[in-house]
Amino acid sequence: MSKDKQDYHTDVSLLRIKAEELLTEKEQEKSVAQAEMDAQKLLHELQVHQIELEMQNEELREANERAETALKRFTMLYDLAPMGYFVLAPDGTIDELNFTGAELLSDRRFSLVSNNLKLYIADGSKPEFNDFLGNIFKDKTKKTCKINLGYDTVLIRPVYMEGVAISGENKCLLSVVDISNFQK
Repeated sequence: MSKDKQDYHTDVSLLRIKAEELLTEKEQEKSVAQAEMDAQKLLHELQVHQIELEMQNEELREANERAETALKRFTMLYDLAPMGYFVLAPDGTIDELNFTGAELLSDRRFSLVSNNLKLYIADGSKPEFNDFLGNIFKDKTKKTCKINLGYDTVLIRPVYMEGVAISGENKCLLSVVDISNFQK
């Protein structure tokens, strides 16, 4: 082979090698550029997600504040109401009551839960109370009665009661108002 032909082949081979090296470099540059672009997209997505989370956090904080405000209102309306509120089972067992209800029964609230309200009904009023409570659950309509609270021979006070069955539950809501000041 002549030297010219050999140089040509060498030049062609070298060109080929250099071309492949340049292509590899360009691909690496593209790869780096693509990786940078992917990283930028990922960073953008993370920043958007962070802002979304911050907005959701703010909404949750506001919802929590509204819930706390509603709880305070409920506490004032229920616990501090000027009348007694009770949730009773059909047999008269007290499931829940407010502070005024406990005061009407002259006992502490926590000690009254799971007790039977009938224990605090004066003997002369028990038949009327039993009919009243039974009719609440039977008729599923609002019922009223006037009875005397008391135990043994001790009269605590006369009261007016309104009760209604809770739809879908085997319980009733009962409101109790002291009417001793109206009996005079």
